[in-house]
Amino acid sequence: MTSIATLLPGMTRLRHYERPWLRGDVLAGVTVAAYLVPQCMAYAELAGVSPVAGLWAVVPALCVYALVGSSPQLSAGPESTTAVMTAAAVAPLAAADPSGYAALAAMLAIMVGGVCLVARLFRLGFLADLLSRPILVGYMAGVAVIMVISQLGKLTGVSVDGDDALAELRSFLSQIDEVHGATVLLAALVLAFLFAVQHWFPRLPGPLLAVLLSTAAVALFDLQARGIAVVGDIPAGFPTPGLPGVDAGDLASLVGPALGIALVGYSDNVLTARAFAARGGYEVDANQELLALGAANAGSGLLQGFPVSSSGSRTVLGDAMGSRSQLHSLVAAASVVLVLLFLRPVLAEFPSAALGAIVVYAAVRLVDVAGFRRLLAFRPTEFALALATTLGVLVFDILYGVLVAVALSVLELLSRVARPPSAVLGRVPGMAGLHDVSDWEGATTVPGLVIFRYDAPMFFANAEHLRSRVLEVLDAQPEPVDWLVLNVEATVEVDITAADTLAELADELDRRGVRLGLARMKQDLRDQLAPTGLLERIGPDMVFPTLPTALEAFAHRDGGS
Repeated sequence: MTSIATLLPGMTRLRHYERPWLRGDVLAGVTVAAYLVPQCMAYAELAGVSPVAGLWAVVPALCVYALVGSSPQLSAGPESTTAVMTAAAVAPLAAADPSGYAALAAMLAIMVGGVCLVARLFRLGFLADLLSRPILVGYMAGVAVIMVISQLGKLTGVSVDGDDALAELRSFLSQIDEVHGATVLLAALVLAFLFAVQHWFPRLPGPLLAVLLSTAAVALFDLQARGIAVVGDIPAGFPTPGLPGVDAGDLASLVGPALGIALVGYSDNVLTARAFAARGGYEVDANQELLALGAANAGSGLLQGFPVSSSGSRTVLGDAMGSRSQLHSLVAAASVVLVLLFLRPVLAEFPSAALGAIVVYAAVRLVDVAGFRRLLAFRPTEFALALATTLGVLVFDILYGVLVAVALSVLELLSRVARPPSAVLGRVPGMAGLHDVSDWEGATTVPGLVIFRYDAPMFFANAEHLRSRVLEVLDAQPEPVDWLVLNVEATVEVDITAADTLAELADELDRRGVRLGLARMKQDLRDQLAPTGLLERIGPDMVFPTLPTALEAFAHRDGGS
């Protein structure tokens, strides 16, 4: 039976709290709250809901993750990628009904939570590993471009519409002569301020300072009269918890987006948590993170929020301030509650252009230029994969971009395993053992013997490739071949297609007068091949535990010496 300690690791850590952590956790909590208030309001607008919904969403996310999450430092809550995906999913369903839009966004959060909880039940935490580094680098770059395009209206005062990023861009370009100069100037100043603070004072809450200063400017210079848009009235307190009212027909339309958001949100969650775990010397449980993310999204949806994940920037900020436990998240949540109860008039005067600038600021930081350069230096195909993912997100929109990213990850994996490296092994002067003859000048093989290494599991996708490579190697030998020994040390798995192909290869080699052997076979592979009859087919005398025993057997074949 699952214990409370297993389900609520955060509560266990808090019960064993160490007093020296208190100062760092409180300072981190207050600082993170100062950062997340304008950030989460901006992400709410990015998601297409009321800015205050970002604060409604962050409170349950912080509190739930503090108890359920396996990372003592991760900061949960609204995040740019899931916000963009929410807008892409809900906008086509909600039409022009703001109340319907908010209900759909809240229901989407609950469905994302349900997906994560079901995934936790089946222990599907390994699925996050489908997103390789090139895919993530390219995907986040595509998301960044979509984020910037989505804010063009707020940054310029132009009324932009469209169902996807490209449509929004076309809409903006068609009305570019209607750009509002004062709005552009304010947004540019806020953006410049944010980057300046990041460069010279990275420990300061730049977004909070930017919004407070821009709000003061709106009041001092009566910028609303000059056409500067503000957030406007904010509902008092918190909404009543409950299930949002959504038509049954719309629920089916939200299933696909919920799956996509769950996958991307969880991947971001785990990657961020693992990065800080590596630096902090503790462990993160991938399946527990599914439970934490599911519960956080369910809490956000029940409080009329929208899908949430985790924030790398807020986690970095908390770490820089000395966070040691999830008490810092509880302090941040309490600070947000105080803001909602007592600072609503200030929040209502936030200029929309400043919120848009914060989103653009976050988007620019998502583009990993160094990551692209590293991929190009490492392997051009990895760089091409990242670019293809970026284009996929932009062309097919973000929800389908998730599927494109996963498909590209799987295709990359299949391409590597279906066409793996292989080598003919021989002796190298002055070196012990056998090595790839193509890597060493002067390497020689034993006349009449080919030892061939295939560096992958054998299965349906590479079975024919294995067969063709073996025959190609045989045809390239300058002398007649008596034995061909497969070095299967890298083969830990075989399916029935590959086993049948090996049997067909043995028959083909027989017709050529060549005996097939297997060397360095692990017990797991032996157990898998035993029922197929292949081992009996080639004979137990042609199965060798090591390469030296294969060489010795070849040297003494037919009574030779």
